[in-house]
Amino acid sequence: MIRQTMTIQNKRGIHTRSAAKIVDLAKKFGSKIELIFQDRCVDAKSIMNVITLGAQKDNVVDVVITGEDEKTALVAIEKLVNDKFGED
Repeated sequence: MIRQTMTIQNKRGIHTRSAAKIVDLAKKFGSKIELIFQDRCVDAKSIMNVITLGAQKDNVVDVVITGEDEKTALVAIEKLVNDKFGED
């Protein structure tokens, strides 16, 4: 299991488009991927769960990944978040 803290950096936070990018990326991995924000833990492979997380710009989100490809998944998710979901 890997747990990493990430800061949401794009202007609009995790909204529909950025949530879809998270889900599409998470589904490429066999590992279980969860996002934790304000004591709420959601499955990163569920669009509805990720959208309702409500994380905004500069909010800190924990990413917990468990599985055989967890390290590769973490690198990919970190890149997506650090690239501001390709938005700004």
